[in-house]
Amino acid sequence: MTRILAYRFSAFGDVAMTAPVFREFLEQNPNVEIIMVSRKNFESLFSDIPNIIFKGINLDDYKGFFGLNRLANQLIKEFKPDYIANLHDVIRTKILDKIYRRKGYTVFKIDKGKEEKEALTDIWNLDKTQLKRTVERYADVFREMGFNITLSNQLRPLTNQKSGIGFAPFAQHKGKMLPLDKSYELVKILAQKEKIYFFGGGKNETETLEKWEHEIPNTKSLSGKLNLKQELDKIAELELMISMDSANMHLASLVGTRCVSIWGSTHPYAGFLGFGQSENDVVQIKDLTCRPCSVFGDKECFRGDWACLEELNIQKIIEKI
Repeated sequence: MTRILAYRFSAFGDVAMTAPVFREFLEQNPNVEIIMVSRKNFESLFSDIPNIIFKGINLDDYKGFFGLNRLANQLIKEFKPDYIANLHDVIRTKILDKIYRRKGYTVFKIDKGKEEKEALTDIWNLDKTQLKRTVERYADVFREMGFNITLSNQLRPLTNQKSGIGFAPFAQHKGKMLPLDKSYELVKILAQKEKIYFFGGGKNETETLEKWEHEIPNTKSLSGKLNLKQELDKIAELELMISMDSANMHLASLVGTRCVSIWGSTHPYAGFLGFGQSENDVVQIKDLTCRPCSVFGDKECFRGDWACLEELNIQKIIEKI
């Protein structure tokens, strides 16, 4: 059995995107085992994939060079890997790479395409094209090792008994989030015909969604009530998920649920559309030449009016459904 030690510590959505790639890679290479090193609370993302050993760590236990050196030694001793896969490529994992190379390992790392993404998000660049999808960038790491992998980009529903619509109106950054008044109006319309389940986390989001549940009939807030495994189980049972360009889109992909995704200052061209999700289910304003101005939605609006989200008509979302 060939062992690959892979690491990716954050962000949540990006870690979730590795899971469908691992699943198809391991199906096509049954004599390979992946040791996935990530944050402890991400374990449920990988729990049903054969030939994955999940190693959850607390990064605070491994601070600085000496902490990372200790981590590298522990992982070698415990798992004796054949290959090292850096699926993150940030300062912390670059240090790990150096430590492994000094110990004689060949390290294979993701090409994030930073320069291409900088060009894509240049607001003066009017010739914007689709970049390689992130899931293919993950797969390329294994291809460089000499393995074959062909991604199906197909959803795999976990159940045929599906009902209700999930709605995750929040995102980490303002540039990714539909204004809440628009989200509220959308729910009021959809809840007339379908049961709507709200997804979120944290105190403020939970308070907002519980208020909506109280005010809009035929809705239920699950915010703050489920652990990650329960959330995945619930999303698997939904007929449809509505999400911003955020982690919930990737959770829907993981359990084979169709997702209508809403994009503001970010764009599917950067490669982050959920695995198996259809471009036909993307809702965005196409004729704003400044889009995308950001890969992650974390920049201030160049125009100052957030037109990419403020001018988005909720009727466009309803039409997709």
